[in-house]
Amino acid sequence: MTLSPDVILAGIPGWESARHTKLRGGLTNMTWHVAHGERAAVLKIDEDRREEPFNTRPAEAAVQTLAAKAGLAPKVLFARDGVYLTEYVEGTVWKRGCFATKANIELLAAALKRVHSLPLTGRSFDAMSAAKRYAERIRHLDSDIISSGIDIIARMRRPHNLCCCHNDLVAENLISTPNLMFLDWEYACDNDPFFDLATVVEHHELNDSQVVLFLDGYFDGGGRRWRESLEKSRKLYLALLLLWMASRPDSDADDVKSIEERFVTSCF
Repeated sequence: MTLSPDVILAGIPGWESARHTKLRGGLTNMTWHVAHGERAAVLKIDEDRREEPFNTRPAEAAVQTLAAKAGLAPKVLFARDGVYLTEYVEGTVWKRGCFATKANIELLAAALKRVHSLPLTGRSFDAMSAAKRYAERIRHLDSDIISSGIDIIARMRRPHNLCCCHNDLVAENLISTPNLMFLDWEYACDNDPFFDLATVVEHHELNDSQVVLFLDGYFDGGGRRWRESLEKSRKLYLALLLLWMASRPDSDADDVKSIEERFVTSCF
């Protein structure tokens, strides 16, 4: 049974009797804006036990705390299994349209390099394990498409240049404060840096000029030589995205169909 925010907050020193307002939550948790005096925070209460590819909440806190010290994330105020309290930061949460601005793409490239320079987490991202978990839950996707997605992931070599990656770089997890910060570190672990780059490019369907600008920003002007590596990771990300979307009963059917068409066009 998921505990109420009043019960949770009563057990967090300094946040007893704090005011709270429900926010639009994530897919696996309920989220609350919490205020106590002049302090504000975001409280997440998990509805189910967390399994891979998610971090445990303490493991997520360890990564995010290092990122926060580097100015790349809000501070973690409290964490235990099932409960996560972080500093509330004022700012502008990104949308897809933010990638249309040259300055924003360059800002993201520079900030992402700093994320990738954080210490290794000690846990590696297992794309195949995640893909199999998603595939087991799929009910309405052609079996050949599912097999093709898993095959693409299986053929990807494990990277030799692991670094700390966010692994969920969708626009909604970026906030300008005005410095760029990254939200929701629940997937963060050691991975190929191109996975993060590919997520930005493929998820938001950046055009060719935006891709060149993003890679040049990340590689200090030498982005073109890394285009092939990016394209391989784009296919990996697209396969995972399709399997994940198709596995969720609350996914919009039109969205799944659109991603499936992109997958067929790009990977066949």
